[in-house]
Amino acid sequence: MSKSPRRLVLLDLDGTLTASHPGIIASVVQTFKELGHPVPNESQLRRFIGPAIGVSLRHNGIREEDVDKGVQIYRRYYSEMAAFKDPEHPGQYIPGRLLATVFDGIPEQLSRMHKHGLTLAVATCKPEYQALPVCDHFGLAPLVDGVYGASKDSTRITKAQVITYALGQIGFNAKLGDRALMVGDRWTDADGALKTGLDCLGCGWGYAEPGELESHGCYRVIDQVGQMCQAAENYFD
Repeated sequence: MSKSPRRLVLLDLDGTLTASHPGIIASVVQTFKELGHPVPNESQLRRFIGPAIGVSLRHNGIREEDVDKGVQIYRRYYSEMAAFKDPEHPGQYIPGRLLATVFDGIPEQLSRMHKHGLTLAVATCKPEYQALPVCDHFGLAPLVDGVYGASKDSTRITKAQVITYALGQIGFNAKLGDRALMVGDRWTDADGALKTGLDCLGCGWGYAEPGELESHGCYRVIDQVGQMCQAAENYFD
C-alpha cells in the first residue's frame, strides 16, 4: 500500500460493519456477575459498544482496582470461551466475538469502494487479536486492505491511538497527497478522528444515541448502509 496519492477510508468495526451487540452485551453481563456488581440496565449496556472495555467499566462504576480483572473476565468470555448458544447451529456454543452479524449491504459497499480506487482499512478499539479473527470469520478481511486494532497490553486503546497506529502501518503520507476519512458510529470515532486531524463520516445505523454523532463533530451522518460508498466518493471529490 505504498502507492500515492491514496484515498484511505478507515472503518470502525462494531456498529459500522457488524451488529455486534449480542456478543458484547452477553460478555459484559457475565463480567459484572463474576465481579459481583449489579448488571447495568439495557441502555447502559449498549454504551459498551464502541469504547475500550476498560473505559466502559470505569464509566459504569467499577472501581479502579477491579478494572484489570474485569477486562480479563470480559476477554475470556468474548474471545476464548464457547459460552453462548450459537443461533445458527442449535446445540453448539461460541465465544461472544462470533455472536454477531454483518449489516446487510456492507460487503457490496466495500467492494464498490475498492472498485472506485479507495484504500480500505478497519480501525477499531477492539483489540487487534480479537478483530482479526472476527473479520476473517465474517468474510470482511478479503474486502479490506488491513485490520488494525487496540493492543492487548492496553498501551493503545483510544480511537486516536488506533488511527495513528493504522496510518503508520499503512504508510500514510499526507505530504505525498494521501487523504484519509474515518467512518464510524460512535462518539469515540468522531473524537478520535478530530484528534488526529481527520473528518468523520457518521453511520446512523449503529449504536450512537440521538444527536451523539453531530454533537461530536461528524461532518455528515448517513442513515443507510447503501449510502456509504457514494458518501466517501463525495468527500474525496
